[in-house]
Amino acid sequence: MSCKKIFLIAPPFSGHLHPLLGIGMRLREIADVTVLSTPGAAASCELPFQSILAQHEKAVWAIAEPGKEVKSNPLLLYRQLKANIALMGDLTAELDARFAAEQPDLVIADFTVPVAGISALQHGIPWWTTLASPCVFEAPDGPPAYFGGQLPAQTTWQRVRHAVLRQATHAFKRAMGLLFRRELSAIGFPGIYRADRSEAVYSPQRILALGIPEIEFPRSYPAHFEFVGSVLHTPHDDSPAPEFADDGRPHVLITLGTHLPHAKAALAETMRGIAARQAGIVFHFTHGRVMEGPLRHEGNFHEHDHVSYARHLPRYAAVIHHAGAGILNHCLRHGIPSVVIPQDYDQFDNAARLVAFGLALRAKGNADIEETLLRVLGDAEMKARCVAMSTVHARQDGAEAVMRLVAAL
Repeated sequence: MSCKKIFLIAPPFSGHLHPLLGIGMRLREIADVTVLSTPGAAASCELPFQSILAQHEKAVWAIAEPGKEVKSNPLLLYRQLKANIALMGDLTAELDARFAAEQPDLVIADFTVPVAGISALQHGIPWWTTLASPCVFEAPDGPPAYFGGQLPAQTTWQRVRHAVLRQATHAFKRAMGLLFRRELSAIGFPGIYRADRSEAVYSPQRILALGIPEIEFPRSYPAHFEFVGSVLHTPHDDSPAPEFADDGRPHVLITLGTHLPHAKAALAETMRGIAARQAGIVFHFTHGRVMEGPLRHEGNFHEHDHVSYARHLPRYAAVIHHAGAGILNHCLRHGIPSVVIPQDYDQFDNAARLVAFGLALRAKGNADIEETLLRVLGDAEMKARCVAMSTVHARQDGAEAVMRLVAAL
């Protein structure tokens, strides 16, 4: 069949939305593409756009930014899931109406919007899932995710511990499924796991892992799980370019992405102190979105609302970041070494992979950043590994791979 109409569905958060926008920009060469997200996402979208959950945008952001670290805290995870499920009934009703009216040929949805896929299947529409952080996928072996960045097991004790942690994850998800069984049933969700033990939040037809296997630990995946490569899409913006000194000093970018507002103020204060002691380095701190308060430019420390990774990242000697999937892949593509300081969610697992493959060093906390950064800047072997990995990374274009898969339908 020829795929003529495709819906792309994602939350408004850049790490989830931007890869789908990049896929959509490529797919529009062969298909009629429409993006569905909350109204705030429209500003960054250059494709036909339809808003969803228009009355709940603040609630959507509140789920992603609870104001404190969630990590693997079961109570905070429960609260997030409860808030999420509260919105799913409205979203399911909206999507059912749109699918019935427009009947797309394919729905590609971010893994955080599984009800989009469930609704699509009920309308007889194929559903594919995008997954920007392959490390969070629940596999039957290998290091489990969300436990502080587990490394591959080397001893019997480590293998036993990993098995226990995997079972704990499985049990927690099943418990949440039982606790919310009425709500999930009301929106047509079949339960946390299907009969074949696969997770219902992922498509049973195709899971598009937007990353490269060369930085993943050995694990087993189902046949419909495919590494297609990352999608480094950055929407056009008019933010002013940062100033780069031409006096030979290295420039360092500091970013915690678009989330984590509770952590940014403390990190900015730490970096001001480091900049005062390290006059031979120029520091650019980006808040990831427009700030309400004033920005400060003091000597070699510059604050910015936003620094475009696509336009400016190649000019940095190193990046201090939270190991989010977006900045992680941009650094890999440009061969830039990193200091990683994970804060929450999948970031600890991403950081573990970067460090294990010699592409970054992890700071144990803000107090450890300065020493770690100096080590990274002075490590020529790490820089060489990053440059070599950039060649591997550039060979795997996620948007191009998805276009080929769609064309083959």
